[in-house]
Amino acid sequence: MNAGDRTMDAVLPDSRPVMLLPMAVGFFFSFRLLTVLLTVRLFQQDPQTGVAVGLGLNFLLLALVLFQALGPAPKSLASMFRMPCFRWVLVFLGFSGCSLLWSSTASLAAAIAYWCAMAADVAMVLLLLRTGPVEEMSRALMKGYIWASCTIALIAWILPAQSDLRLGDEELLGPNQIGYACAFAIFFAQYLIRNKERFWTIPAAFLAITLLRSLSKTTIVAFMAGQVFFLFRDRSISRQAKIMLIVAAVVVTAIFWSLFQSYYVVYENAGNQAETLTGRLGIWAYFLEQALEKPWIGHGFHSVWKVIPPFGEFEARHAHNELLQQFYAYGLAGVGMLVAIYGSVFRQIRKLPIGPQKTFFLGLLLFILIRGLADTEAFDLSLPLWAITMIGAILSESSAVRSVPV
Repeated sequence: MNAGDRTMDAVLPDSRPVMLLPMAVGFFFSFRLLTVLLTVRLFQQDPQTGVAVGLGLNFLLLALVLFQALGPAPKSLASMFRMPCFRWVLVFLGFSGCSLLWSSTASLAAAIAYWCAMAADVAMVLLLLRTGPVEEMSRALMKGYIWASCTIALIAWILPAQSDLRLGDEELLGPNQIGYACAFAIFFAQYLIRNKERFWTIPAAFLAITLLRSLSKTTIVAFMAGQVFFLFRDRSISRQAKIMLIVAAVVVTAIFWSLFQSYYVVYENAGNQAETLTGRLGIWAYFLEQALEKPWIGHGFHSVWKVIPPFGEFEARHAHNELLQQFYAYGLAGVGMLVAIYGSVFRQIRKLPIGPQKTFFLGLLLFILIRGLADTEAFDLSLPLWAITMIGAILSESSAVRSVPV
């Protein structure tokens, strides 16, 4: 924060916006996972209508945020653009947008709409962080995301189990989507808990049980790695609390043990379907082969759905590996951007002094990297660009506060 920003803070001491809008934005970031499902199953509409509803809500929220952001604000946009992490977010948005010029997408209009939605996510978070205190805005975004993820978890429990015993809908809501929403929300809840907001322990416990019940293998393994890192590195957690967490995990696992055994039988007999390791290897091999055909700038944004042929009955939306997905979509340029983005986040985390905050963000980054080995997102990164913008602002502010002489 420069001198001009501090002066603006002094001039506008009572200009803090209501936290309802950032909570609504955070809620939408997670809840949109359900828009197609609810549109089809509840209102008997086609999936395209559900997609249109989701995009419409996205742009409506952007309009509301833009309206709120009109006028003077505590921070200038120039100061926001100086965040190291955000510069690479802009590079990724710019390159992915340019790739629409050569994208092999099945629908250019749909690709443009999805890219605009991804850019709108980043714009909303950037404007919200500009109009209020970074910490308060970030917490509001996290709270909204947690509540929406709890809603997803509740609906997932209500829905009939899939044929392979996992949570979700066979066509419209996958267990991996449910598991990731729950896991990401748990990390947000842990951030709030570490900042003395103990209430979020209850939603975190519900989300953790739902994550386990989702049987989303990659997400569960990645989540466990992040949590084990916390337990061994975070000295702010008492030994008694660590023991209680381990005991609780063992008890919940024991309760679901028979389900795990039944699922293993289904998984073992699933042949070479995409859910098995054999199926994933086939998907990875095909995507790598296709990526090598355009190794420099890739196939472009939204170049998988209805472009890559189905693998049996399974139609892939992405490469199920983040590095391979970026290589396929944007070539070596995509690989470079991915490394640069996560590298910039890591460098910002390293600047923090040893303590709970540094441990938390390292654990979150570990979760993202491990999850990216066998799963990713169709358009965004595993650590969404809007979340990178928010986390980058938190890290930049933490570093700036600690660098101010006393």
